[in-house]
Amino acid sequence: MSHVAEIPSPPAEAADRPGFDRLWHPRPVLCAVCTARTRGFGWFDPHRPRPARTQTRRWFCSMGCQAAFTRKAKKGLSMVDFTEEETQALPAVMRALALEMERIGWDQPLGQLTQNDMHRLIVTTVEAFRAEMAEIAAESEIPF
Repeated sequence: MSHVAEIPSPPAEAADRPGFDRLWHPRPVLCAVCTARTRGFGWFDPHRPRPARTQTRRWFCSMGCQAAFTRKAKKGLSMVDFTEEETQALPAVMRALALEMERIGWDQPLGQLTQNDMHRLIVTTVEAFRAEMAEIAAESEIPF
């Protein structure tokens, strides 16, 4: 910004990244950890050259999810592998899933569930996992 005229300076193109730099996060992207709607917290791999960083950008819904992903990235883990925290969250998910299966009936095959039953099963599983991961993240130390 020019302090004399209080006029914003036009953005200059950098040699290694021609074109306009995006100044905000993409709206339809889901959190890389819990799949909630993103809210502006981002991450990229600083060890990769700039053009390749677009493949490693991740967006998050909160600083807790961002911190969890950062811990995993520092350890060199991909988001496909189960971490210690995710393994700790599984018993809570199984308990919530068992309650829902009791309501539906254990003898009913999954292929014969109604759309509402399947929806409740999926929502119960995802919400239980998200809630347990949030609780575990709240108990752990933030890495910065």
